[in-house]
Amino acid sequence: MTSSTTDSSPHGPADMVPTTESAFTQIKGSRKVADNVSTVLIYFCMALALIPLVWVLFELVVRGTPSLLSGEWWTASQRGVTVGASAGGVAHAIVGTLVQALVTTLMTVPFGIFVAIYLVEYAGNSRLGKVTTFMVDILSGVPSIVASLFIYSMWVVMFGMSRSGFAVSLALVLLMLPIVVRNTEEMLRIVPHELREASYALGVPKWKTILKIVLPTALSGIVTGIMLAVARVMGESAPMLILVATSRIITYNPFGQSQSSLPLFMLDMYKAGNTGAAFDKMWGAALTLVLIIALINILARFVSAKFSVKSS
Repeated sequence: MTSSTTDSSPHGPADMVPTTESAFTQIKGSRKVADNVSTVLIYFCMALALIPLVWVLFELVVRGTPSLLSGEWWTASQRGVTVGASAGGVAHAIVGTLVQALVTTLMTVPFGIFVAIYLVEYAGNSRLGKVTTFMVDILSGVPSIVASLFIYSMWVVMFGMSRSGFAVSLALVLLMLPIVVRNTEEMLRIVPHELREASYALGVPKWKTILKIVLPTALSGIVTGIMLAVARVMGESAPMLILVATSRIITYNPFGQSQSSLPLFMLDMYKAGNTGAAFDKMWGAALTLVLIIALINILARFVSAKFSVKSS
């Protein structure tokens, strides 16, 4: 004899009454108000921070674009051109800016990378490592005018060398070095220790592990940080005011006594007067410098995406 089992529940699935009550606890009105106020405050602060940036960019584009559209702006210098004339270009200032930035980069990058490698891979808790870290922190807070006066007292006064674009590069090294060291140090620290341990387990020496594994893994971030540091020091004006004389011609030699740059050119135009052609050239040089720095930032992002480690 077989017996069939039936559902003893008084209500079947079709008889269940739908309910409008939520499974989650209702948020109190005061909490909703606080959340809305916080959201509005955050958006307000963001808009408040963007207003000066948008304003500056608008002024640069409106006032500087007419000069950039000139045919000789990118190819000609100010040689034989009076200050009040609208002729001439900023090729001499662009060349001087790029030469000084190149010399600064060539002196800073190797030294900064080696210091960062020492701090991450070799220093540990040694006294020299702590002193080096402390000095890098101090150097990162040194104003550009102080670095310029230090180079002037050492290079010009003590050693008797002349003011030049190379002296400007020496001052820029002091400003760029802590940025490169700190950025490279952080990029090396985020490399997984498992990669180092696997290399050591295979008998690879430490120096080759750093060269073949650690540095290639962190290369994307290191290159990006270097390019951003270059963009940072290209806009400095204090070293140009103290360590080099202005020039109206294109000068490729950084050891000459005069070499112009975009910040120095802007100052020359400002001294000439804030109206007329000099005023337009000043805004044009400012927009040119912003475009160069923006191009470097875009290139840094491209390099970061190109050389970043791809996860399988």
